[in-house]
Amino acid sequence: MKIIQGTLVFLLFICSNTAFAQKIIRVHSPDSNIVFSFLMTKNALAYQLGYKGKQLVDKSVLRLAFKEDGDFSEELVKGKPIFRKGDETYDLIVGKAKTVHSQYWELTVPITRLNDTTKKQVNFVVRVFNDGVAFRYEFPSQKNWERIILTEEETTFNLAQNPTVLTLFRENYTTSHEGYYDSMRLSEVKEDTLMDLPTLFQFPGSVYMAITEANLRNYAGMYLAKKKGILTTMLSPLPGQTEIKVKAMLPHHSPWRVMMISDRVGALIESNILTNLSDPNEIKDVSWIKPGKSTFPWWNGTIIPDTSWPGGNNFETNKYYIDFCARHKIEYHSIVEYGLHEWYVNDGAGYMPGPNADATRAVAGLDMKAICDYAKQQGVKIRVWVHWKALYPKLEEAFAQYEKWGLSGLMMDFMDRDDQEMVNIYEEVLRAAAKHKLHIQFHGAFKPTGLHRTFPNEFTREATFNYEINKGNETGLSPDHDINMPFTRLLAGPTDYHLGGFRAVTSAKFKPQQSRPLMIGSRCHMLAMYVVLESYLAMVCDFPTAYEGQLGFKFIEDVPTSWDETVVPLAQEHEYVTIARRKGQDWFFGTINNTKTRSLQLSLKFLPAGNYTAEIYGDTDATAENPNHLSVIVQTVSNRDTITMNLAAGGGHAMRLVKQ
Repeated sequence: MKIIQGTLVFLLFICSNTAFAQKIIRVHSPDSNIVFSFLMTKNALAYQLGYKGKQLVDKSVLRLAFKEDGDFSEELVKGKPIFRKGDETYDLIVGKAKTVHSQYWELTVPITRLNDTTKKQVNFVVRVFNDGVAFRYEFPSQKNWERIILTEEETTFNLAQNPTVLTLFRENYTTSHEGYYDSMRLSEVKEDTLMDLPTLFQFPGSVYMAITEANLRNYAGMYLAKKKGILTTMLSPLPGQTEIKVKAMLPHHSPWRVMMISDRVGALIESNILTNLSDPNEIKDVSWIKPGKSTFPWWNGTIIPDTSWPGGNNFETNKYYIDFCARHKIEYHSIVEYGLHEWYVNDGAGYMPGPNADATRAVAGLDMKAICDYAKQQGVKIRVWVHWKALYPKLEEAFAQYEKWGLSGLMMDFMDRDDQEMVNIYEEVLRAAAKHKLHIQFHGAFKPTGLHRTFPNEFTREATFNYEINKGNETGLSPDHDINMPFTRLLAGPTDYHLGGFRAVTSAKFKPQQSRPLMIGSRCHMLAMYVVLESYLAMVCDFPTAYEGQLGFKFIEDVPTSWDETVVPLAQEHEYVTIARRKGQDWFFGTINNTKTRSLQLSLKFLPAGNYTAEIYGDTDATAENPNHLSVIVQTVSNRDTITMNLAAGGGHAMRLVKQ
């Protein structure tokens, strides 16, 4: 790549055989593998995309429609293109990497509508990284255009070569984003069916692209749907109607429309492109932000021993779990509910807030300050679960009370929307929580978009069909479903999954249980999930005696939840994945398998030089009949070694490497 005075040399072509001269501006990734081409005529904006000489996206039209200002798609004139090289290094407070180095080429094209007497302007901005492309629409401050009321954003992705699709279909925009993923050729996808993001596309020759969005702020959440054979953005409408998607004062901009690209699918998992595109940290004092693991007794049924005190949301029950956390380096204990009733005052049914719900008042017999004080003495922090409709009307009052009690954070649940209004509520909650030094975990939530860079007090989100369903679903969650997570939902960011079930059974023996739920897949599969899934607040869902004295629990005690580096040495969609994550000088490895037995060779050549003490947790010959059976081996390894991993059906493999 030639650079002259800091400006990218670009190619400009005139095609005289069109009604209007079509000018194509091309911008490359720093390594020149990705080529983004911006096309513009008087009647259309469009783009194309190539990777290593192969076309991935054919000519794709871009169109915006406004309620008061009509379509921004005809009689357009282009201003002078602006090129810029981006080079940034930043630290993440919580993330899959501690320090991130971001490089890209950026193109900005100012566009003005000719048939508009006010000459309204929209800037099209694209950034091309080595691991993907992102573009957005910017609406700068300008005379005679103060606000936008967006009715359609018709961004299209006219994918070439009929790739294979791995996606989560949705019936409508009111969703918790939980379900099974489908795989098929793009030509087989039904028209007008919502596709959730991220969605993975595999092109011939094993080139991969994942489409999602980054830096979703004050805008509607994005989906895809096939329209006349071409993937088109669909925005979640504001509540109570279907026409209007976004209302905003200028200046404003859309989120980034992201295409993650590589011929190695594991590179998509390693990518930090979403945080690269997100706004910098807005929380000045981050000393109180401490990622960690947490109990979640709702999942196990709040099991306690046969004791002299009654079960329930009381001091003694919570003390039992706090003492367990203190013994085993579990940073947080969650207070949720007992007997189908929340910890807070509520006269509603089924966890829904009633007319007198009050998330600032604990139920009778539950002294929250006494529990927080005791936990603090033991070095444990307390967090709670709250329905968002009980919390939001009293947001500031509730957070002030939580801080007074000594709480450290909370899970907010059941939002099930990603329209602009709800997107803004998330941010309002994060800002208010930071003011009171509270972390947030979103359940019943939409996908992450890199916001944990901007608000690092956001620890994780759900938006997954996960192990909570094992309490009531007749078939339970299969390892075949688990293996889809790294290649879809995980690409968006931290993923809560109700980890930690220690009662594995074969699929034939599975049955749903509201207390002491069963698991499908080996115990090693479960251990590996703590590394495979990125989450800065991983759950330890089972009850204390399910863990204590059990093989494999030490790995859960040791595993961190925020990382300095992430590497994916082995990955094959639908089949298996190995993810290695570093904390300091130590490495943690997690490998999960689908429901076919296999043997994999894991080279450690990417490790820094030196010897490591390896604690290796593996499936055994007995695992097929007893999925809780595992082996634990301790040996010395280095980057010259290759580890043989014999994986049971639904199995896994986990390692901790400590630098000697």
